[in-house]
Amino acid sequence: MATFVAAIALLSFLLCLFFGLRQARSGAGQLPPSPPGLPLLGNLLQLSSLPHRSLHSLSKRYGPIFLLHLGAAPTAVLSSAELAEQVMKTLDPDFASRPPLSIADRLLYNSSGIAFSAYSEPWRQRKKTCVLHLLSSKRVQSFRWLREEEVKHLISEIRSSSPAPVNLSEKIVCLTSDVICRAAMGRKFDEESMFRKTMKEVMTLLGMFSVADFVPWLWWVDKLSGLDGRVRRAAEVLDEELSRVLQERMGRRRSEERMGRRRSEGGRRGEENEESADFIDVLLSLKEREEDVGSSFTLGMGSVKDIFLGGADTSFTVLIWAMAELIWHPSLMKDVQDEIRSIVGSKEIITEEDINKLTLLKVVIKETLRLHIPGPLLVPRVASQSTQIHGYNIPKGTRVIINAWAIAKDPKHWDRPEEFWPQRFTNSNIDFRGQSFELIPFGAGRRLCPGISFGVALMECALANLLYHFNWEVPEEMREEILDMTESPGITVQKKSPLILIAKPYDSSLGPII
Repeated sequence: MATFVAAIALLSFLLCLFFGLRQARSGAGQLPPSPPGLPLLGNLLQLSSLPHRSLHSLSKRYGPIFLLHLGAAPTAVLSSAELAEQVMKTLDPDFASRPPLSIADRLLYNSSGIAFSAYSEPWRQRKKTCVLHLLSSKRVQSFRWLREEEVKHLISEIRSSSPAPVNLSEKIVCLTSDVICRAAMGRKFDEESMFRKTMKEVMTLLGMFSVADFVPWLWWVDKLSGLDGRVRRAAEVLDEELSRVLQERMGRRRSEERMGRRRSEGGRRGEENEESADFIDVLLSLKEREEDVGSSFTLGMGSVKDIFLGGADTSFTVLIWAMAELIWHPSLMKDVQDEIRSIVGSKEIITEEDINKLTLLKVVIKETLRLHIPGPLLVPRVASQSTQIHGYNIPKGTRVIINAWAIAKDPKHWDRPEEFWPQRFTNSNIDFRGQSFELIPFGAGRRLCPGISFGVALMECALANLLYHFNWEVPEEMREEILDMTESPGITVQKKSPLILIAKPYDSSLGPII
């Protein structure tokens, strides 16, 4: 009897919701076209495990802007550079905020970092701190020694394993994680450490679907599926490790103060030491200078979480795809290697001064960012007030998803859009730093990723040295699996099969590749 009553109640709720949605649509003015959906679930079941591809297919049928009903969340999907420019430039203030995302809230101090938090005065202050103190050009340059040291260590590890095949995907993940962790917290973590494993888990969780975000009354599904428990455990481990690092750092600073070594004239740290400090040290210095030190420091740590989680994931994803594409295009790889080796000559490590001369290497990275955008669907925005896009009404509270992956393959702007063809950028003004809306892997406008320079510097240094020091081959017995370019789902879209290659050390005394 109880089951029957529950079924009747559920059916009544579904019918009320269905007719309520129809009435809302009829009175809302001209909304964007929308595919038919199911009561309660709306269009949720029309999204595959690779939603950027599902949405691209729908855009071919419904146009560059269409409306989905993802449970209780109306969501406008944009798939053209012109509409992206309208949202991220012309109407940027109206779409600069983020919708609440329960997983990000629980993992990132109520989304208190840069990527997921709502647009507000606290967010503007956090971004200002991030841009001026954590990721400024001067500070990115100050970490040059760190990048080069870790890349040198990577090259040494690969050389020592030759001629046996090496899991390059795994090595690149370790490299980027080590660089980000050292820059953020002043230390590396062992590959098998709980912290490193939790970092991977957090990136997986941030890309997962929480039923409660879209169908709130079904919140219990997340509990039954185990998602709630995974999020809680990951947040606890991450917070425990960060707290431990903070306590150690603050204890060390107090000890140095007592010994009279830290304070420079005027009560501030010396400029040279501050410029070489990691992110936690910078935030601690800022904390000491502010009157209201409590909340601002916690918010700052949310930004640190954003940086070392998002920065590492984006960097290794792009590097792995770049190497995979070059393996697929051996003549192009030879051209890039010839350019590097002819310009650099004989060196133990390629420096950033060398990299500035490597035009072909730079367009390879740019083309990788186009064809394999690490975050193909930019972090959702939300309309802070009712407005219009492309002649359609967008009600307040509507989520907006920009399909950067589809835009980067739009034949209206790109010749041979499905091909890996870096030469397209030769003598091209198109860039990926938020000014060219045909290519927006890092977003644009107020929500432009502040870590672009940090990430690109690491990508360029690592890729240049991998191509300079080794000639790469695919183990014949694994050829089909390694050359498989299938995508793996997640918040960043990675290569599903690992890149396992044979690295043959290059001897610069023998001259160019023959």
